[in-house]
Amino acid sequence: MSMKQLAAAKFKAQCLSILDHLDPGGLVITKHGKPVARLLPVERASGDLIGVLQGRIRVKGDLQSTGMKWNAGG
Repeated sequence: MSMKQLAAAKFKAQCLSILDHLDPGGLVITKHGKPVARLLPVERASGDLIGVLQGRIRVKGDLQSTGMKWNAGG
C-alpha cells in the first residue's frame, strides 16, 4: 500500500487541518512531484485511545449474544 502524497503548496495552505485529520499511514509531501518529506503521526499509548470513539459508534443488538439459538440439553 502506498502512502498518500500531497504537494507542498497544498500542505502549507491546509497544514492545521491536515494535522488534525492525519491518517495512521502518514503523508508524503512533494515538491514538483518529487517526495521531499514524510509526515507520520506520533504513536499513542493505548490508554490514550480509551473513549476516543465515544459518540461516534452505535451498538445494534446484544453484544453478549451470537444471535443464534441453540439447545445444549439434547
